[in-house]
Amino acid sequence: MSFRLAAALIAAVACPATASAQDAPPETAAPDHHAVTVSGAATIASDYRFRGVSQSDRHMAVQGGITIAHDSGLYVGTWASNLAGWGTFGGANMELDLIAGYKARLADNATLDVGLTWYMYPGGAAKTDFAEPYARLTGTAGPATLTAGVAYAPKQQAIGKWYDTGAAAAAGVYDHPAASDDNLYLWGDAAVAIAGTPVTVKAHIGHSRGQDGLGPNATAVAPTGRYWDWSLGADAALARNLTVNVSYVGTDISDRDAAYLRPSFSRGQDGTGNIAGGAVVASLTAAF
Repeated sequence: MSFRLAAALIAAVACPATASAQDAPPETAAPDHHAVTVSGAATIASDYRFRGVSQSDRHMAVQGGITIAHDSGLYVGTWASNLAGWGTFGGANMELDLIAGYKARLADNATLDVGLTWYMYPGGAAKTDFAEPYARLTGTAGPATLTAGVAYAPKQQAIGKWYDTGAAAAAGVYDHPAASDDNLYLWGDAAVAIAGTPVTVKAHIGHSRGQDGLGPNATAVAPTGRYWDWSLGADAALARNLTVNVSYVGTDISDRDAAYLRPSFSRGQDGTGNIAGGAVVASLTAAF
């Protein structure tokens, strides 16, 4: 469920495949002698995890994004990934995020980034798109980078509780048609570069709070209403612009907790296979 919802060129958490654009707006290259800079990246990942939940049915994902930034701190960008299963949002096989924000330097080692991500699902059912403002504070100390972030999606139909259960969604009978709900996501990231090596160790923890049913297209941003997600892994720079990441990604959503969401919330959407269970996710990213 991409849903997602949820901006980063590729990743904010522990790897480009574990988060969608809304979790971490793309990092932009430091302006040199030009007022505008363009940066981007393309990724091949073994799974697309959005806040711990697979959006690609635990299959491979191809992702990419581009950001245009002005040296005033303003930036705009876009990010996209293929989807499958729970993440398809009523038929879409693609997530397309539009991102706009402002990055302000608070000190030599501290930056505040605020903006908005518009999640779009081209070709999907009606009432799929939704908006999510975000803010994150990043600070550095030696080889360590720490980030605290918040993303809040105000009440919208796309993330409302239209179905109480997965069985109701399978029957196509709305329990609460036209319902609107909001969603809050809080997260923290840490990255530490290992001196003398091309390796950076990364960790992430996040907490989602939203409605505990299914939206108009049998998905939800916070599948069980409230849950934790986490990841632990490392980046290794293979070349100047080529990075490989391997991370373990998980949530505290158990089979028992998610049972009422099935068959929608399962691999292949057949009622079996937990798409929020712990898994090793690998990715290869080329930046430009």
